[in-house]
Amino acid sequence: MALTAKEVEDLALKARLKITDAEKEFFAEQLSSILKYVDKLDELDTSEVEPLIYILPVSNRFRADEIRSSASRDEILANGPLVEDFHFKVPKII
Repeated sequence: MALTAKEVEDLALKARLKITDAEKEFFAEQLSSILKYVDKLDELDTSEVEPLIYILPVSNRFRADEIRSSASRDEILANGPLVEDFHFKVPKII
């Protein structure tokens, strides 16, 4: 697929680049050769290749979901500086 100078100009406008007419021709040739090289990938037979989501194997790294006891309410409230009616009491902030 060969790019024209007009297509390069449109790309430069979208990328907000100012390029000269000589640069348009230069980049048209350069980008066309890149696209031609990428088109070679169409020649490969990929019918036997499975698509990849990740390159490396990924497994779940979460801990097991097990029921276990937690600290009692009294133990938790003992950590606060001031407790009132089974709640932590804090200064009013406005």
